[in-house]
Amino acid sequence: MSSTPSPAPVVGRIPVRDVRPAVEGGRHPAKAVTGESFQVTATVFREGHDAVAANVVLTDPQGRPGPWTPMRELAPGTDRWGATVTSGAPGRWTYHVEAWSDPVATWRHAAHIKIPAGIDAGLVLEEGVELHTRAAAGVPEGPERDTLLSAVQVMQDDTLPVMTRFAAALTPEVDAVLARHPLRELVTASQPLDLLVERERALYGAWYEFFPRSEGTPDQPHGTFRTAARRLKPIADMGFDVVYLPPIHPIGTTHRKGRNNTLTAGPDDVGVPWAIGSPEGGHDTVHPALGTLEDFDAFVAEARELGLEIALDFALQCSPDHPWVHKHPEWFHHRPDGTIAYAENPPKKYQDIFPIAFDADMDGLIAETVRILRHWMDHGVRIFRVDNPHTKPVVFWERVIGEINATDPDVIFLAEAFTRPAMMHTLAQIGFQQSYTYFTWRNTKQELTEYLTELSGEAAAYMRPNFFANTPDILHAYLQHGGRPAFEVRAVLAATLAPSWGIYSGYELCENTPLTEGSEEYLDSEKYQLKPRDWDAAAREGRTIAPLITKLNDIRRRHPALHQLRNLRFHHTDNDAVLAYSKTTGEDTVVVVANLDPHHTQEATVSLDMPHLGLDWHASASVRDELTGETYHWGRTNYVRLTPGRRPAHVLHVQRPSTAPQIGGPPAS
Repeated sequence: MSSTPSPAPVVGRIPVRDVRPAVEGGRHPAKAVTGESFQVTATVFREGHDAVAANVVLTDPQGRPGPWTPMRELAPGTDRWGATVTSGAPGRWTYHVEAWSDPVATWRHAAHIKIPAGIDAGLVLEEGVELHTRAAAGVPEGPERDTLLSAVQVMQDDTLPVMTRFAAALTPEVDAVLARHPLRELVTASQPLDLLVERERALYGAWYEFFPRSEGTPDQPHGTFRTAARRLKPIADMGFDVVYLPPIHPIGTTHRKGRNNTLTAGPDDVGVPWAIGSPEGGHDTVHPALGTLEDFDAFVAEARELGLEIALDFALQCSPDHPWVHKHPEWFHHRPDGTIAYAENPPKKYQDIFPIAFDADMDGLIAETVRILRHWMDHGVRIFRVDNPHTKPVVFWERVIGEINATDPDVIFLAEAFTRPAMMHTLAQIGFQQSYTYFTWRNTKQELTEYLTELSGEAAAYMRPNFFANTPDILHAYLQHGGRPAFEVRAVLAATLAPSWGIYSGYELCENTPLTEGSEEYLDSEKYQLKPRDWDAAAREGRTIAPLITKLNDIRRRHPALHQLRNLRFHHTDNDAVLAYSKTTGEDTVVVVANLDPHHTQEATVSLDMPHLGLDWHASASVRDELTGETYHWGRTNYVRLTPGRRPAHVLHVQRPSTAPQIGGPPAS
């Protein structure tokens, strides 16, 4: 009679449970960028009363474990431990938690009780001698080992008072050595979890979207890459990092839309760039009116010289005139009458666009998509903004992005998916480096606090938000009715809440006229027509907030704290129209206080969580308003008065602790 073997134990000798971040239980890698700090947590405990400890180990892409980072219990009695680690160079890393029995800590706890009470003091000290001798054996020869052996010598000297011998094991010098070289027993490691480390632009950057075709001349209204290149330097001067172009491909003529989305186009109507494809070519072709592929190469090169990257729109859809319609009819949905179904998002109809049907030939579509992406990568594009990825199968993107990033890990994909949370989160988990968000629709203090708490929490392990303050499709009512002050405060919020933010051209001019009341569409939308703008006149006449945007991007570049997401903390204010938050990285701390009401002056008392700023509760600090250059002393509670159009917000750099008496906040303004 054979016995059934016992199943292998799931829990190790020292239980290590619920290690986080763990994206989908470890099915997908957690994400970070080079130099990004994030917290690893785990539940660690053991039987009985002996002390336990834990640490995190990062292992690099070559399989080399780095120095381990000690963890601490996050709240006494919870058994939840955590440590902040910092990612290294790009590549596939792993991380795991090691838990272990800490015999020295166990001994100290008992010794503190027994020795002062005279209970087995000699025996307890002998146990301490044995433990510290073993600990010294694990320390390299040198001063640190000598520190432990000196303590052992004192503990062994029975001519000394008992408390003197005990005190030798409790010196700061001994503590420091044991912190670096602890005596670890019963070491138990968790299963390793994957960590994908990517380049900084995957998390941090300022984006600017514009239509090259609108940057023409009086003699040539339709812009080209050559004429649009003139716009690159002003964009770079405003401090942007990425220039995002809507589709640059040939536009179909069948069912072409006219101005303001009318169904009948006139002979001069230029069509919607997202209606891709004509007899002149498809997704791998440049619209002839914009120039040639060589002109595009020159545009990319000029951007690069100015420190700008080009992001290209990738919209996987076709006009009825796209070459695929005839070459690959199986890639489209056919109705019973044999016609191809156009795109709809009821009540919106897109008669000029055919969506793709993926299941008849997904392998063929993946191969063609990868070919197209690599074509543009060969012409200097390393960032793609993907249009409506949520209307395509998730597995399609997982395979496409996986294939591209396997050979070119620096290529970044931004998901333009304003849809249900489950889809948005899943797209981020399977490979998209960045995501559009609901930021445009989050305008109140409660909405912003709740949403940003979500984005900067566990979701930040895989989903990186890009806060566009507007898009060609979205002109929120807040901007329509709030005027210039609304544009100013939303720029401050987008630029300081999220590491990546962006604007669509015209935002700096505070363009805010909707197609109709209650609509988020622009009147005379640039999606359907050329929209030339006189940038020089706007600057001369003071009709632009470009100076504020320039200052915000400069502040972002100078402050590492604003390059991060997971370091966001909100602080209490006693006015629901005033939002306060901070970000800290190393020695750099920035506090932002913003008036969310674009119509009225608001006053508030801001109560700072001082430990989150690296300060004692009763300390005060010198803070410099990076928007105005003014300096104040702030403490735990501070009065602010913020006036739309004059002082929409404070962006405060916490400079240094101060013993000066607290004198309140900035003067009334």
